[in-house]
Amino acid sequence: MKKIDLAVPVIVEGKYDKAALASIVNAVIITTEGFGIFKNSEKRALIRRLSENGIIVLCDSDGAGGVIRSHISSFVPKDKLYQLYVPRIYGKERRKAKPSKEGVLGVEGVPYTTLTDAILRFTKKNPELLAEPTKNRVSSERKVTKTDFYRGGFSGGDGAVELRRRLAIEVGLPENMTANSLLAAINFIMTYDEYNEAVKRVRER
Repeated sequence: MKKIDLAVPVIVEGKYDKAALASIVNAVIITTEGFGIFKNSEKRALIRRLSENGIIVLCDSDGAGGVIRSHISSFVPKDKLYQLYVPRIYGKERRKAKPSKEGVLGVEGVPYTTLTDAILRFTKKNPELLAEPTKNRVSSERKVTKTDFYRGGFSGGDGAVELRRRLAIEVGLPENMTANSLLAAINFIMTYDEYNEAVKRVRER
């Protein structure tokens, strides 16, 4: 099945959830690192920035997932937040030695077809979340690559951390983001040409 193209980012809890979702959708996927988001002010700032055009929250269907959803709702405007739920299915993920505290499968453990169906139903009700080539200018244009970042001095060399910090501030993203995180965010919020203009401004200061 062809992947579903989403026009907005998706928040999940962990890296295994991210891997499961990435097999179904083309989108920027952000992890909360479980309850780590409660102490990570930079992650919260990034989510706020990326939610300007809307953001989807897809957490596990257990108590912990509900707590994380509630926390995200506390700092993202309600009109920008789309709550996506998966069925509450009892069982154990293959990689785990025992079930979770509530015995409920996380996003990573939900069957592929079940997760796909949930996303399709969700986007049918919210068609504005689907990426359309004529409307999604970023997806149809040249992306900023890791090579661009390296050549620009934002990764892999002396002074890269400071340059990356200045670039993040320039484009309205949290300071001290890793190169990969900053690159992914930039490709979501701006075009290649806008990136180059931002780089020029950084170097002129």
